Amino acid sequence: MSTSILNENSIAFVTNYLNNFSPTGYESSGQKLWMNYLKPFVDEFYTDKYGTAVGIINPNAKYKVVIEAHADEISWYVNYISEDGLIYVVRNGGSDQVIAPSKKVYIHTPKGIVKGVFGWPAIHTRLRLGKDEPTPKIESLFIDCGCESREEVESLGVHVGCVITYPDEFEILNKDKWVGRALDNRIGGFVIAEVARLLKENNKTLPFGLYIVNAVQEEVGLRGAEMITQAIKPNVAIVTDVCHDTTTPMIDKKIEGEQKINKGPVIGYAPAIHNILRELIVSTAEKQNIPFQRNALSRVTGTDTDAFAYSNGGTPSALISLPLRYMHTTVEMAHQNDIENLILLIYHTLLNIKGNESFSYFE
Repeated sequence: MSTSILNENSIAFVTNYLNNFSPTGYESSGQKLWMNYLKPFVDEFYTDKYGTAVGIINPNAKYKVVIEAHADEISWYVNYISEDGLIYVVRNGGSDQVIAPSKKVYIHTPKGIVKGVFGWPAIHTRLRLGKDEPTPKIESLFIDCGCESREEVESLGVHVGCVITYPDEFEILNKDKWVGRALDNRIGGFVIAEVARLLKENNKTLPFGLYIVNAVQEEVGLRGAEMITQAIKPNVAIVTDVCHDTTTPMIDKKIEGEQKINKGPVIGYAPAIHNILRELIVSTAEKQNIPFQRNALSRVTGTDTDAFAYSNGGTPSALISLPLRYMHTTVEMAHQNDIENLILLIYHTLLNIKGNESFSYFE
């Protein structure tokens, strides 16, 4: 892309937003940042009881279109504190135990953040065992926060159920590769907010109500989307999430398909994805010369698309994904061109929705 559609405020917001901690079940601080940024571009706001945030343009319109992303990030819970002051964990979402050893962590307690590290035996001691290299498992992961007893750990405010996050922050590599721990999928929240910004700045009037939805608890079963779709009862839903760049080592393209960063957003194919709505997105991309890729997702998408599609007697839904390297690590990587093209594809698709479509296969 020769000219960026992002501005200084966009970059400042996404940096702050991605660096904020927003683990599953504790998304409220990130949602406040998101709502504050989106506020000038929408007519109304509301949140549901679990924290899903919704900005609305044309709230009185009967026909309702949703654009949606999810706000949570993977994390850990304190599960057990040993007598010698080591902390054992369980997942909160799809946390990857393989990347954990030697990572720094923040333990979020009522008294504030307690710093710690995932410990791991030194290579010297492992090799002396004369066995194959041990593989990190959930039950063998432990956090050392520099304490010598359970009582000392508890005196810091740490207790069973405290949530644990990684401190890694957002950065840009080689001018256009966005790297961070929470691109999945707060980058989606950024994308839909930028769509709202473009609609406002370009003085576009929509013939329907647009619901910009940043949902919670996707990482533990699409729960936020499941709740909010029942509240909104949309006519159409366009979901954005991330998918895998499958061109890096140790990924089998025969199984995962082929998607690559800087080749455009990825349009999904699956039973939950409505064919007519998907083809509207495809034709929009072609008419606007927006590069795109395709991805076959088999039985389910594994994203909030499934929650919207099968709600309220059936909601025509589609999925547009951002190709991402190293998902569920602290160095998730996306290309700025793909991010901007994803914004443009959703923006122009909205301008092609008339606000009276039934999306029936039999009309």
